[in-house]
Amino acid sequence: MKKMKVKFSLVCLLLISIFLWVSCVPVDTTPSPPPTPPDTTTPINPGWTVPPSGNQGQELPSIADVVLKVKPSVVAINTEVVTYDIFNRSRTQEGAGSGWIIDKDGLIVTNNHVVEGAKTITVTLADGRTFSADTSRVFTDPLTDLAIVEIEATNLSAATVGDSSQLRVGDWLVAIGNPLGLGLSAKEGIVSRLEVVMDVSAGQTLYDLIETSAAINLGNSGGPLVNMAGEVIGITSVKIGAIGVEGMGYAISTATAMPVIQQLVTKGYVVRPWLGVVLHTVDQYVVLRYDLAVDEGAFVIKVSPDSPADDAGLRVGDVIVSFADEEIVTAQDLVQAIHSVPIGPRVEITFWRGDVKKTTYTILIESPPPS
Repeated sequence: MKKMKVKFSLVCLLLISIFLWVSCVPVDTTPSPPPTPPDTTTPINPGWTVPPSGNQGQELPSIADVVLKVKPSVVAINTEVVTYDIFNRSRTQEGAGSGWIIDKDGLIVTNNHVVEGAKTITVTLADGRTFSADTSRVFTDPLTDLAIVEIEATNLSAATVGDSSQLRVGDWLVAIGNPLGLGLSAKEGIVSRLEVVMDVSAGQTLYDLIETSAAINLGNSGGPLVNMAGEVIGITSVKIGAIGVEGMGYAISTATAMPVIQQLVTKGYVVRPWLGVVLHTVDQYVVLRYDLAVDEGAFVIKVSPDSPADDAGLRVGDVIVSFADEEIVTAQDLVQAIHSVPIGPRVEITFWRGDVKKTTYTILIESPPPS
C-alpha cells in the first residue's frame, strides 16, 4: 500500500512538471502578413543596358612639343623707370615683363604697361642673347595696352599667329613668359571664357579678352598665349588679384590685337576717329560740384582747339548724353561710341548745357599722332 502511494506521488509530480513546461513555451501571436500582390510595374525599357565607357586611355596633348616650338620666339623684358617721391626726389625702379617676336628682323610685341615710361629697356632672347632697345623706337597704344619694341637683330625666330576666333571654351592653352622676372617658363591651362570685357584702370577698358586657367603672374605680361598648334592666339595682360580668386588670367585676343599691331608697325601709332574732348563720367560729386541737371553722361573737361568738338560748339562743362543715336551713360560709353563711328559721315550729338538740352552735329577726323 505504501509503495502504491509513492508511485502515485511520482506520477502526479511528473504530470505537474509536463504541464508547467508546456505553459512556459512562448506562443507567436503576430498576425501573418497579407499575401504579396502580383507585380504590375511596367519597366521603361527591359532591354536597356548601361552605355559603354569611353576611351579612358586617350593621351593629353603634348605641352612639351608646344613649348619647344614657341619658346625660341619668347623674350624676357627688363626695364628701368625713373619715379619721384613726395619730396620730388628721383629713384630708379626696375620692372620685368615678357614679349614675343612677331618679325624676324627684330620686332617684338609686348604690353604698353611693360615699357611705359621706361628709361632703359633690355630684351633677352631665349638663347641668352641680350639687346638694349632704343626707347625712341618703342611704339605704344595705351588704349589697348599693346606695344611694339624694336631691337637691332635679324634672323630671329618669329612666332606664328593663330586665329583666336576659332577658340572654344575648354580648349588647351599654354602661357609662356617671364613670371616674377625669374626667366622663361610655361604654364598650361584651358580657355575658361571668351569675349570678356574688363575695366583695368580708370578710363581704360579692355575688350575681347580670353580668360584662361593658366597661371599668369607679374612678369608674364606681354608674353604669348598659344594653342596646341603652337600659334599665338593672345597676349597675356592682366590678372585678378583679389583675395580668394585663383586661376583667372587674361589675354588680349589676336583678333583685337593684330589690327592695332599692324598700325603700330606701319604708322607708329593707331589711327582712330577723333572728337577732341577729354571726359569724365558724371558722378554725384560732379553733379553737386557743377549743379548739373542730369546725373549720368560724359562730362566734358577739355575741348581741343580746331577739333570736331570745337567745330560742333561743345564747351567745357557740357554733358554728352547721346552720340550717333547711342545712349551715353559713362565717359567710356562715349569713347567706345566714337571708335565705332567711321571717319567722314556727320554724327549727331545730344548734350546738356546747364538745364538746357541741346543737339549739335560734327564730322569726326583721324586722331592726331601722339605728341
